[in-house]
Amino acid sequence: MKQHLNTFIIGLSIIIVAAILGSSYSSKYKQNQTISVTGLGEENFASDLIVWQANFSKRGTDLKAISAELNNDRSKIKKYLTSKGISEKDIVFSSVSITKEFSNSYDEHGNFMSSYFTGYLLTQNLRIESKEVDKIETVSREVTELIDQNIELTSLEPDYYYTKLAELKLKMIENATKDAKERAEKIASNSGSSLGNLRNASMGVIQITAKNSAEDYSWGGSFNTSSKLKTASITIRLEYAID
Repeated sequence: MKQHLNTFIIGLSIIIVAAILGSSYSSKYKQNQTISVTGLGEENFASDLIVWQANFSKRGTDLKAISAELNNDRSKIKKYLTSKGISEKDIVFSSVSITKEFSNSYDEHGNFMSSYFTGYLLTQNLRIESKEVDKIETVSREVTELIDQNIELTSLEPDYYYTKLAELKLKMIENATKDAKERAEKIASNSGSSLGNLRNASMGVIQITAKNSAEDYSWGGSFNTSSKLKTASITIRLEYAID
């Protein structure tokens, strides 16, 4: 009788220990389970700063004469731009670049013989930075009107920027985090679990592309400056424990 009782006690002890170990393993396994999700924050915006650059030049053998001609052109360009409503403080001319130009002579066999001076090339750059985006954009397209004054101004494509990017980034991070959490809660609910504590969070790089374009994202982040209308996006990766 005593032997049967001992056997019963031992068997019961084994069952209890197994139950405790099983519960502990199940709890530990559940604690190690996590959900990793990625959320997206995206915003469309219009640039509020434009930078437009152009250049003009003169060629000739008399340095003093072509320098005077370049100065005359600069005065006409400045007068034209201010007549279009551009503030004088936004118009910046660079220093004049002077280049000596040479031509080479060759014999009848194509062998180099000598190099001789042909004249000077004087070039000056123009830069306008303004928050009047639409106005500067229009002027950059109409500047060919200066041809009527015998001025050849080479206009470059404007660059567009956004001065409130820091605030926009915070808003995108908030939206991306909310999106990621909602995804995690949905996954947990569908699997019959509930979301636990946040284990880890990481943020991707900001991507700025032209609005409604097929521009590729860059590993280090893209930053479009050629389009006035843009789309900015950022991703947030969250890792949650499962309860």
